[in-house]
Amino acid sequence: MTEKLTIKAIKELLIDITEETDERMIKLQKDSRKGVVSAIQSWKRQQEKALKLEADYQRMLEFEHNIWENDLAYIAGIDEVGRGPLAGPVVAAAVILPQDFHILEINDSKQLSESKRDELYEKIKAEALAIGIGIKDERIIDKVNIYEATKLAMIEAVDNLTIDPQYLLIDAMVLDLPIPQSKLIKGDARSLSIAAASIIAKVTRDRMMKEYAMEYPGYGFEKNAGYGTKTHLAGLAEHGVTPIHRKTFAPVKNML
Repeated sequence: MTEKLTIKAIKELLIDITEETDERMIKLQKDSRKGVVSAIQSWKRQQEKALKLEADYQRMLEFEHNIWENDLAYIAGIDEVGRGPLAGPVVAAAVILPQDFHILEINDSKQLSESKRDELYEKIKAEALAIGIGIKDERIIDKVNIYEATKLAMIEAVDNLTIDPQYLLIDAMVLDLPIPQSKLIKGDARSLSIAAASIIAKVTRDRMMKEYAMEYPGYGFEKNAGYGTKTHLAGLAEHGVTPIHRKTFAPVKNML
């Protein structure tokens, strides 16, 4: 029967097949045409990728599952972006995901392309129970130092949640809040809630820096997000320090 199907028709048929034990797949595997063999091999690679994505997804929910099992439904994952740049704010996000949340490919925002971050950002915003954002600009950073400013941004993000969290999962930080919490080193690669927060924070800050790029052209903020790239340093040398530069960060400090 499959011998009469075109390669295009077989590829379309494979889209609906999810198990190798499917009778249609068993019949297709008897087809020796090179195009069919190639299509089946491609299908198998896609299935392996899907299985790995699901396995990674379940691994990143282990912390959440352990907490949910203790009748704590509202877990806020917290992460920040922007500790290292020479310009712009530090941005933190707190995200509470529902227990039936199931969006694959969520990972540490640094491991994702910009287009994938934007795609996941919209999906997370649509399905999260609550999202809080905290922003501390260069004035606060210069006043209290970047580490303390990061803490303040994270606390602000928690305060801006519309649901009171019962537990906090925080990327490499402990917050002075009366809420049970866990500090996870490299948490954005270990906890789905933290990874979701990292995406929200990253996209939020990148969009802010693109707006600053229009206000302060010549530094490449739209591409470097305020980090000390060659273009940024050349802009500093040519145009000087802007109001959004961190005055306590070298080399900005050395130019004042």
